Amino acid sequence: MTLLAWFVAGFLDRLLGDPPHWPHPIRWIGALITLTQRAVRRVCRTDTALRIGGGVMWLVVVGATWGAAWGVLALANAIHPWLGWCIEVWMIYTLLAARSLADAAREVERALRHGTLAESREKLSWIVGRDTWDLQPPQITRAVVETVAENSVDGVIAPLFFLLLGGAPLAMAYKAVNTLDSMVGYKNEKYRAMGMVSARLDDVANFIPARLSWLLLTVAAWLCRLDAAAALRIGWRDRYNHSSPNCAWPEATVAGALGVRLGGPNDYFGQRVEKPWIGDDKRAIHVDDITQTIRLMWTASTLALALFAIVHVSLAGAAI
Repeated sequence: MTLLAWFVAGFLDRLLGDPPHWPHPIRWIGALITLTQRAVRRVCRTDTALRIGGGVMWLVVVGATWGAAWGVLALANAIHPWLGWCIEVWMIYTLLAARSLADAAREVERALRHGTLAESREKLSWIVGRDTWDLQPPQITRAVVETVAENSVDGVIAPLFFLLLGGAPLAMAYKAVNTLDSMVGYKNEKYRAMGMVSARLDDVANFIPARLSWLLLTVAAWLCRLDAAAALRIGWRDRYNHSSPNCAWPEATVAGALGVRLGGPNDYFGQRVEKPWIGDDKRAIHVDDITQTIRLMWTASTLALALFAIVHVSLAGAAI
């Protein structure tokens, strides 16, 4: 039943993605973060107090998310096992973001191919944190490739990893960790103190999944007939070419597979941030690289689901 739920949820994500008006637990987690953040700011005034308050916020949000997911599943299973199974499928389905990630990337790709530069910049601004108002097509393409590569970890591989470790409740708790980082884990003046715990614990949560992405994306490159050897080599060589301890692993692997250079300086909130380059500049990046990166992401996601299913079966067999 558990494995069937995983595969049904994966199929639903591929088929439906994330319809904008459907109930989604990530939105509820975001609302809880907003409420908790306001409470912390009312009480905490100094940087030290904000750090402590940010830690309490992290415990409240992650703990409440895990507890709510566990409680709902337990109640549903007590009513009827099939109801519990359906709730489990729904939870896992909402945790996976491969289809929505691919759709967002394709929106920018279509604007680059058939729309205007202004349109492609606007659509890119929906999925990245950098300033987009003056980016040119190669820079826009590079931003999309980086985003798809990076989010293949926290959108698919990491949720499946925590699903393997602790079922849907732990995977839901991971998404709370990830959502906290995306909402308050910034290094600017507003969030540096309060978001410190959220940012660092997101790094901890993604430590193993990011390194698994290096191997999964390398195998995906081989299956997609791209440069798997370069993916493996550059994924390892440039794994630290990022301020995050995790982001460069998938980005460098994709850069090697495609034979392009990613990273480099970008503007955030009007300020230039110098970042190291990732990959070798073998050729100019092209809009077709967005399509190739989406293929890599889908293939790696399928490999992750298959790998974790095999591990689950092996562990279950060993426990008998």
